[in-house]
Amino acid sequence: MTDAPTDDALSRLPKAELHLHIEGTLEPDLAFELAGRNGVELPYADVAELAAQYDFDDLQSFLDLYYATMAVLRTRDDFAELTRRYLRRAHAQGVRHAELFFDPQAHTARGVAFDDVVDGIGDALDEAERELGMSGGLILCFLRDQPVASAEEALTAGLARTDRIVGVGLDSAEVGYPPSLFEGVYARAREAGLHVVAHAGEEGPPAYVWEALDLLKVERIDHGIRSIEDDELVARLAAERIPLTVCPLSNVRLQATPDLRDHPLLRLDAAGVQVTVNSDDPAYFGGYVGRNFEAIRDALGVTADQARRFARTSIEASFASEDRKAQLLEELEAWRP
Repeated sequence: MTDAPTDDALSRLPKAELHLHIEGTLEPDLAFELAGRNGVELPYADVAELAAQYDFDDLQSFLDLYYATMAVLRTRDDFAELTRRYLRRAHAQGVRHAELFFDPQAHTARGVAFDDVVDGIGDALDEAERELGMSGGLILCFLRDQPVASAEEALTAGLARTDRIVGVGLDSAEVGYPPSLFEGVYARAREAGLHVVAHAGEEGPPAYVWEALDLLKVERIDHGIRSIEDDELVARLAAERIPLTVCPLSNVRLQATPDLRDHPLLRLDAAGVQVTVNSDDPAYFGGYVGRNFEAIRDALGVTADQARRFARTSIEASFASEDRKAQLLEELEAWRP
């Protein structure tokens, strides 16, 4: 099949989502609902005014709003409801396995208990497994613009919750905060048996991707689109089959790629790099994973065969068990666009 897949076909395409910040699924209506529940006053008159703020010039302008609205998340039930709503949306768009990033430092700094965050998200994951047949796990992300000592504390807390946490990641403001700062933290995480990933090469240069590979020894690169600027790096990613968790609509919304028609996704794919399609912070960036697949079909001419390959890579690059991967690949094999 080489024809363009329909919206319905893309929503039925069995896939894993590997680059999703659970805090980035906070829709304006839920933000106001939780603000009312928890007595938090948002600096916006209503849902419409808050939604109008979801227009960004760059990564930092997004992060400013992202952390401001996060203040409404206070309790275990809040995190469960946030995650529940994401998982239901994602399931309707073909997601069968979801590995969720979360930012504990942004919550514990506000007085929220680490375990309330983990258990709330975990409650919703358990519910989705029972009711929707979804699988998933949690990836603890370090805020790279916070002191390394804070990341060490977050990791210590995370190591007590490996019943839920499958890996660690690195996110937030990229420029000026190279992966090398966190070499020791990552070494400790790897020694404890956790999977390791990192944001690199979104706004930061290809050199950050090299550092993530050589110093942090990551298994996946989150974003990684600026790798296209370095032929040697592209060749290495292809040869070592290092997956990139690409987020097309996010890249456009944050001006990393101002026009989706110029996005390097297909150039990376053609060079043999393992690429996956994800939604990043979908409440803020204009679409969940199904919409990202539709957007690259419309802007880049992605075919059914290519969409299937991206979905296959997402499953194979996941941290699901081998048995679970086999189940999902069997489901993918049965997909008909």
